[in-house]
Amino acid sequence: MTPAISVSHLSKTYASGFQALKNINLDIRHREIFALLGPNGAGKTTLIGIICGIVNPSSGIVKVDGHDIISDYRAARSLIGLVPQELTTDAFETPQATMRFSRGLFGKPANPGYIAKVLKELSLWDKRDATIRTLSGGMKRRLMIAKALAHEPQILFLDEPTAGVDVELRKDMWQLVRSLRASGVTIILTTHYIEEAEEMADRVGVINKGEIILVENKAELMHKLGKKHLTLELRYPLAEIPAALDAYRLALSGEGTELTYTYDTKGEHTRITALLDDLQSAGIRFKDLRTTQSSLEDIFVDLVGARR
Repeated sequence: MTPAISVSHLSKTYASGFQALKNINLDIRHREIFALLGPNGAGKTTLIGIICGIVNPSSGIVKVDGHDIISDYRAARSLIGLVPQELTTDAFETPQATMRFSRGLFGKPANPGYIAKVLKELSLWDKRDATIRTLSGGMKRRLMIAKALAHEPQILFLDEPTAGVDVELRKDMWQLVRSLRASGVTIILTTHYIEEAEEMADRVGVINKGEIILVENKAELMHKLGKKHLTLELRYPLAEIPAALDAYRLALSGEGTELTYTYDTKGEHTRITALLDDLQSAGIRFKDLRTTQSSLEDIFVDLVGARR
């Protein structure tokens, strides 16, 4: 099947000489939620800008559902909806009129029923005739999504969609994104909220210094690169970790009442049994233990840090 988006050997060098993207190769599948993660300045916004026809590439090929973004620009762009980071709306227009105008820009016939459906799903129907300047920040953020959906795109880019919105609204947006995916829309999400990617994404791509350093199924990524932490709650506090346990690289915390052992989930042997035996030999007793798994944020920090 033709990918929803296909990026081949894409590079971008600005007039200043700064190379924002370096030989990017990336395929995004139909009907998936793809999270693009990376620190500030990594190249996320430049990559989105090129795919959406806002920024010109220096070299490489980008296709949207098989349509080249340069030679077949109109067909490619009509398939895409973009929700930028910035709130860009006419302060004196209304949500309903904004959607009608955006729909007309793409040559779509009037469809009041569709516009009403989107506004209702985004909890904006009651404000359909209010001027945008009277809306709250969260409503304006939702309106940006409604505006991007006005022409019924098959692919939706969400560039930091929940920046500056409260937790309750963020969860509402997560639910909306899932419903869009269920209806057949491909979602590409950039975010600084790692839990957002962990909550929603099917696959994760990590970009750093203009290069894609990893693309992986989220669950597989956490299985391959994740680490587990075994935390032992001690019966009696320790002043320091005995030298005999140095090989385990234990961390002492909780004013000496907790020992944490970190082990690789890919490892053939976790050495937990040996650790417990050695703790007993060292006269260290514990009253409870718990295990935790590395989060996607831990993995992201490790990946980016290793490339610096």
